[in-house]
Amino acid sequence: MLASLTIRDVVLIERLGLGFRKGLCVLTGETGAGKSILLDALGLALGARADSGLVRHGADQASVTAEFELSGDHPALAILREQGLDPEERLVVRRTVSADGRSRAWVNDQAVGVGLLKRLGEELVEVHGQFDTHGLLNPQTHRSVLDAYAGLSAHAAQVAAAYRAWRQVEDARANAAAEIARARSEEEYLRHAVAELDALAPKPGEEEELAETRAVLMHREKLVDALNAAYGELSGDRGVERALASAIRTLSRIADKAAGKLDPVIAALDRAATEAGEAIAGLQAVSSDVDMDPQALEKLEERLFALRAAARKHGVDVDALAPLRKDMADRLLLIEDQGDLLARLAREAGAARDAYRKAAESLSGERQQAAGRLDAAVAGELAPLKLEKAKFRTLVEPLADEADWAAAGMDRVAFQVATNPGSPPGALNKIASGGELARFMLALKVVLAQTSTVGTLVFDEVDTGIGGAVAAAVGQRLSTLGHGLQVLVVTHSPQVAARGSIHLKVQKSVKGEQVTTGVVELDGDDRREEIARMLSGATVTAEARAAADSLIAGRG
Repeated sequence: MLASLTIRDVVLIERLGLGFRKGLCVLTGETGAGKSILLDALGLALGARADSGLVRHGADQASVTAEFELSGDHPALAILREQGLDPEERLVVRRTVSADGRSRAWVNDQAVGVGLLKRLGEELVEVHGQFDTHGLLNPQTHRSVLDAYAGLSAHAAQVAAAYRAWRQVEDARANAAAEIARARSEEEYLRHAVAELDALAPKPGEEEELAETRAVLMHREKLVDALNAAYGELSGDRGVERALASAIRTLSRIADKAAGKLDPVIAALDRAATEAGEAIAGLQAVSSDVDMDPQALEKLEERLFALRAAARKHGVDVDALAPLRKDMADRLLLIEDQGDLLARLAREAGAARDAYRKAAESLSGERQQAAGRLDAAVAGELAPLKLEKAKFRTLVEPLADEADWAAAGMDRVAFQVATNPGSPPGALNKIASGGELARFMLALKVVLAQTSTVGTLVFDEVDTGIGGAVAAAVGQRLSTLGHGLQVLVVTHSPQVAARGSIHLKVQKSVKGEQVTTGVVELDGDDRREEIARMLSGATVTAEARAAADSLIAGRG
């Protein structure tokens, strides 16, 4: 719901702040007072095309701020999250246009593109008038509108899920067929490569291990000499083990006479003897590893170079040879198992297609029935709106070409009208005139009032070319819409104005040499006077005031 609208330096408006409430808000005023400027300003805030002509003469820029109250599940919140913007209790959109035509936009004080404003605007406000381009005039919305009207949204979601499941299997089938074809074209190469890699039998981490061993073997003689020398120092007749053992025996014999002071020394020597023993064992192990067959280095290098050559051949690291061999072997298995795999996927795809088709055909049948109910409901609204000769039709057209089937189903839904008997029906915005179009939208909105997620409706000149009972019927329907939604209507009809729960008068005033547009909220005598003016013209008569009282009293 639109909570407030703040306008600065837009055409004839210098500074204007308006608060709005739920219900039917009527905007009246003499022709040229600036009612259309308010709608232009609101449109600007919601992503309409910016024009430097909107900037008030003498000002640097025009600015419009619109504040909306949103329910917790409003579609606009999903758009904000998608864009990484944190939803807040109130949504504030702001737009500026400079005198040179450049515009900027903000959502909750964060700079955004105008495209985002337009997306949000389509979820926040519907403007019905001669120049509508979205909402119910967009055929892309008609299918979802019909589903919402008939309570078919859950069924439609099931169809969408069945479609996705079908397409997923079909994609897997296509990918498998492409992979098999590719593998078949490479079969001879794959078999040769797998045989080579099987003979080589590469192991993960083998290159690093071989390289380390090679480095050791390349310095074999120096290592052996150093190891033997170290071993000789640690062992033998004068080795460290013998010396430590002798020291431990000597001290142990007199330890009881030292009042425990030698115990730590003996323990340290014992630990040293153990460490020395482990060091000697380690030297023996290393010596055993190094003291290999002199031809071992040659064999090791042959293995290492063979692995590296294979890696270069296949354009991978040595450690990737084993996974590469498995991948190639899997592709060979795919060729051998291709018949079974493709047959299985074909069966799954057929079953998924049948499930989708069954669900979609059921949904189409329910849409056909709902279309009849919607047509009858809209028809009941047309005659009082002076559209008794017009016919509204909800077209549910099956899509015979499987390529046209989609997640939304197997049919196309379009709202069509025929304004004259015998004339073929066509798209709403192609057939109806400006005034007729607004009344068609009004009739549709009355029928669809409980299904729309848009909380604010704007009707521009919905009463064009009508009066009397028809204008009263328009007012009554607008009032009905206002019970559940926020409805703003620009009107010249006293019958419509009398139905408003909020009455705003747009009027011009002169400040020096400048003409400015302002808005005042009317109540009581002021409201009666405005409706009387609308009834009688420039001269307000007592009869007009009495008629205004009658209209206001009967608005209910």
